[in-house]
Amino acid sequence: MLKNLNSKKKSAKSLANSKSFFWSTSTSILFWYTLVFSFMFVVFVPAFRHLLYARVNSRVNKEIIEKMQVFRQLISDTNLLIDNLEQTEKNDAVNQLRKADKRLVKPPTNEEELKDFFDGFLGNQLPEDDTFLIALINNKFYKSSPRARPTELNRESKIILNWAKLTEPKLGEEIIPASNLDSIVYYAQPVKIKGKVKGVFVIAHQTSGERGEVLEAVGVIMQVGSGVLIAAIVIAWFGSAKILAPLSLLTQTAGNINELDLNQRITINWEGELAELAATFNDMMDRLQNAFISQRNFINDAGHELRTPITIIRGHLELMGDDPEEIKETIALVNDELERMNRFVNDLVLLAKAEQPDFLHLETIDIGVLTEELFTKALALGERNWRLERTGKGKIVADRQRLTQAVMNLAQNATQHTKNIDTIFLGSVINSDKCSFWVGDTGVGIAEADQKRIFQRFSRAANSRRSSEGAGLGLSIVQAIAEAHGGKITVASEVGKGSTFRIILPLEPPQGKEG
Repeated sequence: MLKNLNSKKKSAKSLANSKSFFWSTSTSILFWYTLVFSFMFVVFVPAFRHLLYARVNSRVNKEIIEKMQVFRQLISDTNLLIDNLEQTEKNDAVNQLRKADKRLVKPPTNEEELKDFFDGFLGNQLPEDDTFLIALINNKFYKSSPRARPTELNRESKIILNWAKLTEPKLGEEIIPASNLDSIVYYAQPVKIKGKVKGVFVIAHQTSGERGEVLEAVGVIMQVGSGVLIAAIVIAWFGSAKILAPLSLLTQTAGNINELDLNQRITINWEGELAELAATFNDMMDRLQNAFISQRNFINDAGHELRTPITIIRGHLELMGDDPEEIKETIALVNDELERMNRFVNDLVLLAKAEQPDFLHLETIDIGVLTEELFTKALALGERNWRLERTGKGKIVADRQRLTQAVMNLAQNATQHTKNIDTIFLGSVINSDKCSFWVGDTGVGIAEADQKRIFQRFSRAANSRRSSEGAGLGLSIVQAIAEAHGGKITVASEVGKGSTFRIILPLEPPQGKEG
């Protein structure tokens, strides 16, 4: 039983490995690489063969045309081409033939002279391999050079009989029926005497030799190409595995990450797109780790903030006696703690809503009127030396209620860090495309080290001497409201001299937060 179980596990593992191999990215890259190269190879070989065939035909046609032009010039005693270097060479060839054989000096005027002309011309020609000069008189074969000819060009062959009947010059090609790879390229020139066709001169070339060389070259190309293709596939396999090694490392690193260990990162020692992917992955993990830490701290802090009033309430309720006065004091204390818990929960709900698209309800607001309203409301927060520094002139698009809440939070925060003899000042201004609201005081100030963290949730300054115990969410709420408007909040403070908080907003917030 145990052996069967182990055997099944090994089989399952082997099957998984085979699936992993066949569906891996390296195999996919190799497949497409092989497909592309094979397609190129399959297209290249026929195209290469066709091109060589075309060049063979072009060269053969050029040779037989040039030779035929010499014959036509002799048989007609005329200059067939314009005066150029090529024609000069043909004239020289014609003159040499006329000097070599008197039978070629004058065009023939009868059948006997035509035979003599053919004899003289063929006798002074040395055809190249697979080229045949054929003379036909009165629809019959007369003579050829060389005398030995292929079977397709025997005296009674169909091709010879067709040429004998021609009355006009013809340049063409005859495919040998026995093989599509062989053909005869020809140029046939009828010879007229006194207006009647007495004979036909044909220059024929059998292409089997050249085409055989073409096929041999193609065969070599296929052998070499096949070897190169196999070598390229092997190199591509190892190359793709090396290139995709960072992806395997990324997969391994991602698999090792869990909620208890978020410290895994990829060591980047390469360049390119995969390096950018690895760097992006590391940045993402940094953000996730910070988010997890922030969430854990938030839960811990929220639990602590809620645990304290619950403990107070439970303790007083457990110790509460029957004395009416004691009951009254306990109820008052419980109500106070419940109210504090309610404010805390409302603040948490507000921070959660700040991430939603309907957080803001925008309207056009006169900044000067709003500033005066804010100052009037702030006067009720405590006995301080309140001062309205400046009121901006102009209008902005914002959520009046949220903006009021943010400034009031700053004003309330200022009263908790100042004494009765201190000054708290408010103001607003519009500069270019920005507007600013500020709340400042001459209180205890904030240390530079604390200024970087006071906007975090549940954070308090180290030298805080507030007159009431809050949850440390006030400045976080202000920051959330400012950022929802597309703005920010800044602080300038010096210990012993006071602080100034400034909300900087665009005149119109970005789209997406409007309810």
